[in-house]
Parts: sequence; C-alpha cells; structure tokens
Amino acid sequence: MTRMLIKNYRYCFISYIVLTVILLHSGCKKDDDENISQAYVNITIDPNSTEYQNLNVVGGWLYLIANPPSRGIIVYRLYQDEFKAYDRKPPYLPDECCNSYGCTRLIVDLPFVMDTCTVSTFQIIDGSPVDGPANVQLIQYKATYDGQLLYITN
Repeated sequence: MTRMLIKNYRYCFISYIVLTVILLHSGCKKDDDENISQAYVNITIDPNSTEYQNLNVVGGWLYLIANPPSRGIIVYRLYQDEFKAYDRKPPYLPDECCNSYGCTRLIVDLPFVMDTCTVSTFQIIDGSPVDGPANVQLIQYKATYDGQLLYITN
C-alpha cells in the first residue's frame, strides 16, 4: 500500500512539474506586437517654460520632433503632474498613406487623436481606439515628470 501511494505521489509530482513547464513556456513567447516603435526616443523638456507654453496648463498639448522612424511625438498634459506621450505614427496600417511627400502623421483634435488616412480616432487620455478600423492603441512612450522636467523615453 505504501509503495502504491509513493508511486501515485511521484506521478502527481512529475505531472505537476511537466504542466508547470508547459505553462511557463507558453507564457514566454516572443512579443510580435507591431505597435512598438523602433525609434530611439530620449527627450527632456521643461513643460512649464514659455518655449512649451501649450503644456503650461492641464489639457494642453503639442507636437515634438523625434528621430526616424518616429513621425514625431504628441505630448499631452493629463494632470498637473502627469503627461502622456504618443508617437505620431499611426498604429494601424502605418504606411497605408505614404507617397513622395511623406507618410501620414496623427493629428490632435481634442479630445481625440486622429489618423486622417484610415479615419481612425483614439482617446488622447489613454491612446485607446474609439472609432474607425484601428483596433490597437497608440504607440505610447514613457513620460516621467519630476516637478520641473519631463523625460520622454522608450
């Protein structure tokens, strides 16, 4: 009887280990999210300066220039101490409306961000799609504010 119990415990233990390994392995798949920008972004600004006057108030926004393949950055002041930073490259079919003059860039039309090519609309407060064919969020960068300077990085 004891021998049979040991075999059952051993079988359960091995099954548990195998199941755990399978579950862990399936959770570690490569992230194929095309919504991640490959642009290197490391920008520091003083949002309270006159140079960035539009950001001096909650609800203010502006466009910043960034290195390619970014098409620029939208910076939005959500609260007095919180900012959002989004790439102007559309997350859905980003190269759909490219021509010899360049490619489509997202534009701000408060309280939304719009893709004029696919006519997709996104919430400026969190980047989520609202209307149109886009089903992915805006490409968002990390925006860290220390009370004086705003750091935008990826």
